[in-house]
Amino acid sequence: MGIVEILGVAGSLSLLAGWRLYLTILATGIAMHFGWLPLPDHLQSLQILANPWVLGVALVGTIAEFLADKVAWIDSAWDAVHSVIRPLGGALLALALVDSADPAWQVIAFLLGGGGALLSHGAKASTRAVVNVSPEPFSNVAVSTGEDVATTGLLALAIAYPPIAIVIAILLLVAAVIVIIALRRLLRNIKATLKRALGDAPEAGALPPGP
Repeated sequence: MGIVEILGVAGSLSLLAGWRLYLTILATGIAMHFGWLPLPDHLQSLQILANPWVLGVALVGTIAEFLADKVAWIDSAWDAVHSVIRPLGGALLALALVDSADPAWQVIAFLLGGGGALLSHGAKASTRAVVNVSPEPFSNVAVSTGEDVATTGLLALAIAYPPIAIVIAILLLVAAVIVIIALRRLLRNIKATLKRALGDAPEAGALPPGP
């Protein structure tokens, strides 16, 4: 893989780690185990992800995350716990994909990988917090299943076709920014609506206007 392909794969994995960290590690490890993701010589140390113990832990985490993500408010608690774990995992994935002989690129990859994972995690967690307000449980399951399918499909594309991984990374980054901006506007509108409603409501103990 060339530098552009490596950066594309690193960016895609980091951003997807903000959604599904354990699934990302599991899929990457399986791809390396079966040789679906060819690595340059300087990245052979990344084969640790194909270690059976690492795959086993990633599989357990994937199952736990899959189940927790389907239950309203438990998913938000899970996201809160992973507010540090996912960005750190995304940063380490990006760091592992960069040539260790170039410290400058390693620092850049670590910062961008962690920032990308934090951004996608923030978009996911914020979206879930809004969805959880819905009284019915089906929207939560639908959104979670959609994230499962999207993560699996995008991981498969990034691993099978590294040249288009950079496009996937850019699309994920743009989508995360759009989601966060839209959610901020939604929350601001809700806050303004509540403020107006409370301002129009009569104060406690106030007498209604006379005839």
